[in-house]
Amino acid sequence: MAVALPKDLQQAAGVAKRRRAELCRQKRVFGARSRILGGDTEAWDFQVRDQKIAEATEKARCDAFAAEMKQNDKIMCILEDRGKKDSRNLCKAITDFQQNYQKPETHREFDLSDPLALKKDLPARQSDNDIRNTISGMQKFMGEDLNFKERRKFQEEQNREWSLQQQREWERARADQRLAEDLHLQTRLKFDETARHLQGLESATRKAVCVAVKEFNRNQAMELAERRRQEKRQEEEDNLAEISSLLHGDLLSENPQQAASSFGPHRVVPDRWKGMSREQLEQIRMEQRLQIQEKLRLQEEARQRDMDWDRRRIQKARAAVLSERQRQREQRDLRRALDSSNLSLAAEQHLQKKYMDEVYNNQPTRDYFTQFNTRSR
Repeated sequence: MAVALPKDLQQAAGVAKRRRAELCRQKRVFGARSRILGGDTEAWDFQVRDQKIAEATEKARCDAFAAEMKQNDKIMCILEDRGKKDSRNLCKAITDFQQNYQKPETHREFDLSDPLALKKDLPARQSDNDIRNTISGMQKFMGEDLNFKERRKFQEEQNREWSLQQQREWERARADQRLAEDLHLQTRLKFDETARHLQGLESATRKAVCVAVKEFNRNQAMELAERRRQEKRQEEEDNLAEISSLLHGDLLSENPQQAASSFGPHRVVPDRWKGMSREQLEQIRMEQRLQIQEKLRLQEEARQRDMDWDRRRIQKARAAVLSERQRQREQRDLRRALDSSNLSLAAEQHLQKKYMDEVYNNQPTRDYFTQFNTRSR
């Protein structure tokens, strides 16, 4: 058996200490949380453990309370069932006692609620002259006497006699009505004959009146025609006189002196003025021609000005179109140059990638990357 020397124990303790220090260093270096936060993980671990112990204690306390509550609920259910059972037994005992010792027929007031009281009682009356049939008792009413059948038969015989009497009266009334209708028909025939006679007299009178009215209207029409002829003749004579006066007057002769105003030579009387003279009209026409020429000149100037503005606008639009076309050509050339440059760069990158694929054909595996960061040094 080998004996461990003190020197070997010291070396082993140093190796174990260095190994433990290396493990702690690896934990600090490779642990992202401790490296970034830089806190006391051991204290945190103690806090987490204390918190878990407190949570476990609180959970055990809550479980104990829950178990106690379940036990109390069970006891309450047992007590409630026992109380219900005692209540049922008490009700059953009371019911049995009432059925055995408190029957209805043993009560003092049983005669007030006896279901067979009507069968045991005497009838309301035994005859129509019963002394119990008082007025306030209301045991006998009209039509409820004991000799109802005989009285009903007598009433039927009486109704039959009344019916026969009503039938005889109805037949007598029908005969009287037929007699009255015959009298009414004869009276109407007499009235119709009298009406036809009066209608004939009225027709003859109306014809005579129509003849008289027609004659009167003919006379009135003749008088009206004669009066209209006289009025027309008088109107024609008045018109001829008026026409003659107008032809020989100053109104139609167009005398310019009649329109002269007393307020000055430059003013006229409107209701007498017959218009301007030839010289005045010629002067007005001359002024109108001058105004027309001036308006044509102004229109020509405006047209020339508009044409000038249109020409300038067209020139500006043409210049804008030419500049836009030039800009488009420049952009097209720039895009073509960029496309050619991109093609050349793509070709160079393709050749470079092909060359790199040929040179670096040994791709690294996962084991190559796992050999790094295995130690803290």
